Amino acid sequence: MSTFSIRPLNANEDSGWLSRFLQEHWGSTRVISRGVIHEADKLPGFVAIWQGQPSGLLTYHIQDRECEIVSLDSTQSGIGIGSALIEASSKAARQAGCKRLWLITSNDNLSALRFYQKRGFALVAIHRNAIEQARKLKPEIPLSGNDGIPIRDEIELELLLDIRQ
Repeated sequence: MSTFSIRPLNANEDSGWLSRFLQEHWGSTRVISRGVIHEADKLPGFVAIWQGQPSGLLTYHIQDRECEIVSLDSTQSGIGIGSALIEASSKAARQAGCKRLWLITSNDNLSALRFYQKRGFALVAIHRNAIEQARKLKPEIPLSGNDGIPIRDEIELELLLDIRQ
């Protein structure tokens, strides 16, 4: 079994690799969700360290007692990094008094839809053709994505939090 650790992002310690990691996984440090531009390299988050290297990243944004997962990526699949990052963000959200952990993914990201639903997230909305608006803010969003599926819609998922935990 591979072991890894999870720790909060640290602006000083992580600035060197953080922008490169986001560029590699998101094409930019900017992430768009529901028409909002997030500068993901400026957000709080958590990093997974595996074999001495950053191997996973989750960034989040808290507003109005809701916590949005803005980005989540792991370079090592199947060893629990993504689940551990979600657990860390859930804990941070509950500590901040949030009642809801939510995120947006695109309609082509079938692996993300599977991943989040297996971890208790529910699909709550499909924002049809929202990616067309997102491309106005971030033109580098491709026209097609995973498996050649046209990227058109934002899919919203949520996990309701019990703040007593």
